[in-house]
Amino acid sequence: MANKILYMCQEITPYLPETECSTLCRQLTQAMQERGNEIRSFMPRYGCINERRHQLHEVIRLSGMNLIIDDNDHQLIIKVASIPSARVQIYFIDNDDYFARKAALVNPETGEGFADNDERAIFFARGVLETVKKLRWAPTVVHCHGWLTAVGPVYLKRVFSDDPIFRDVKVVVSLYGDELPGKLDPAFAAKIASEGVSDKNLEILKDPSYENLCRFVLDYADGVVLASDKISDEVLKIVRESGKPTLEYQSPEAADFFDNYNRFYDEIQ
Repeated sequence: MANKILYMCQEITPYLPETECSTLCRQLTQAMQERGNEIRSFMPRYGCINERRHQLHEVIRLSGMNLIIDDNDHQLIIKVASIPSARVQIYFIDNDDYFARKAALVNPETGEGFADNDERAIFFARGVLETVKKLRWAPTVVHCHGWLTAVGPVYLKRVFSDDPIFRDVKVVVSLYGDELPGKLDPAFAAKIASEGVSDKNLEILKDPSYENLCRFVLDYADGVVLASDKISDEVLKIVRESGKPTLEYQSPEAADFFDNYNRFYDEIQ
């Protein structure tokens, strides 16, 4: 059956360099649309993205909302660009406080993750879901790619679960080998709680390591995709113990690669 698929992506090429995650997000968006699905794809508008070259422009009717994170107001700006060769649009979540710096997730001077990556993850998730509500577009599947999208599933299952737009949505999480550099802010759990999430699972994030982030996000997933052959043994063990329906790793060169994704979306409905 045809699905309405919302892709929440940490990165998408050609806006960022090619990685397993950025390449797959770019290819899935086109492949699923060509298979008759309706697609919306979102990523952060990192300051290292060349807006002129990629012809990003602001969508005024979707911009201007203020999101409060840790008691501070942050303006939500929505931009959009097209990938001409794929005939698909990409939406960008932007905010000067979080995304103006000329790097994505790691400080190039120190090699460490930015100290506010936890708040950037919260802002991205809230920004995507609030924008989808404004679009009045109800996805049947939300597919999250990369650790920056880890807040999306808990919001969908706890904060937005009664909203008609998201009430029946199924959540898929793709795991890659791109482990979090270091740990997120120890206050991450408290910041999510202040967003209206009351859940015992937040205890997991009192130690916000990459492995605990995986444990946390899988509790809210309806399906898991092993999107890399470089996933650590510990994370694979977490996936197996979760008991969630899993699309095993497969080579992107496989003839039925995208058809398997399409089938997996149907199987978790």
